[in-house]
Amino acid sequence: MSRIGKEPIKIPTGVEIKVDKSVVHVKGPKGSLQVEVHPKVSIEVNPDTVQLDKVDNSRVAREQWGLRRSLLNNAVVGVSKGFEKSLEVIGVGYKVDVQGKSLVLNVGYSHPVKIDLPQGIDAKVDKNKVTLNGIDKQAVGELAAVIRRVRPPEPYKGKGIKYENEQIRRKAGKSGGK
Repeated sequence: MSRIGKEPIKIPTGVEIKVDKSVVHVKGPKGSLQVEVHPKVSIEVNPDTVQLDKVDNSRVAREQWGLRRSLLNNAVVGVSKGFEKSLEVIGVGYKVDVQGKSLVLNVGYSHPVKIDLPQGIDAKVDKNKVTLNGIDKQAVGELAAVIRRVRPPEPYKGKGIKYENEQIRRKAGKSGGK
């Protein structure tokens, strides 16, 4: 039984939730998001909480119960507080810059790598640190993963793009085994 699905979602002040037939509209101070509703899950909106329940006890209903609760909770948190992901660029001569609605990475290739920022996601650069902000948790995380894939951190010198709290396991190298 889902322990995630049982827990009610608290609605912060300024957040408005409207349930349609197959979509839940979440509107808040930072913007608005839509979350799809599965037919095996029912949603009950109270003045200060939202409670999800499964229609029957089938496997699909149990699976979707916790998933839809997590997706709806992420939408509520996103429109009220927003999400942030930080990346660090480590390496001699490696630079990052924001030009309009795109991120330009100079990370050791013969050409700069240009990544367009999706709508609703902002990027700030402070020396070697890139901070991504947005209301959609999935979009912010996916963009951070795309940026990291440009030059993943290598285990010998630690050069590359890594998440701020990521630990890189270092290797000794060629002369380390003697």
